[in-house]
Amino acid sequence: MNRSQIRPLPEVRVEVRGEVPGDAAEYARTKVLAALGKVGEPVLGTRVKLSQAGASVRHPAHAQVNVDVNGRPVRAHVAADTMPEAIDLLRDRLAGRLSRAHRRGHHGGGPRPGSRIGQGRRIVRRRAHGPARMTPAQAVRRMETLGYGFHLFTDAVSGVDSVVYRDGEGGHRLARARGDASAPAPSDLPPTAPPAVPLGVSGIPAPRMGVEQAVWRLEATGLPFVFFVDTATERGALLHRRRDGLHELIVPAE
Repeated sequence: MNRSQIRPLPEVRVEVRGEVPGDAAEYARTKVLAALGKVGEPVLGTRVKLSQAGASVRHPAHAQVNVDVNGRPVRAHVAADTMPEAIDLLRDRLAGRLSRAHRRGHHGGGPRPGSRIGQGRRIVRRRAHGPARMTPAQAVRRMETLGYGFHLFTDAVSGVDSVVYRDGEGGHRLARARGDASAPAPSDLPPTAPPAVPLGVSGIPAPRMGVEQAVWRLEATGLPFVFFVDTATERGALLHRRRDGLHELIVPAE
């Protein structure tokens, strides 16, 4: 291979927050570059955020990465007991998501010409884990305990189907199936929740659609999940792609 065929390494910007070890930024840069080494498309930008909470917090080390792969966002977020462990987990999760993005065939920013998105897809259905109803703060804690990036639940106060998820900026966000004024705002996270993890609230209600339309939106946008009101049940539902490539439809526990 001559020099003109060698692609330069993509730039990896690392931001730190809290008492992050001094060598963590370079270690994260090396691990993320290793994951990006197998990407066959241009990497237009990569940003890593490392944050360290107090020692009393469960899984205080947080690491997240946002990658722009030829105009498509690929994101990953992990939490661990130590920062080196978090960075190692982040590298593995990023590699898996880059691989899935490649398998989905998003070359050129969309589906193959003439293809029917979602046609013939097998959908696995299950109910949300945990109690039928909980507060947003409890949903955040359950999401972190399970190690997921989102959690579907029914709000214990308003009775509205809702979802909490990581917002990509180190915090959490809440979206509800009904965004009107009758749905009370969630209370602040309790003192036992991780500090510096705010809970933002989306004022936009979930869109109403059928499951097939949700599959189309998931595949067309490359989003990690689609939260919607299922027109067949009039309940909130969440569709995402599992690690084995199957689509999973999560419905409320009750």
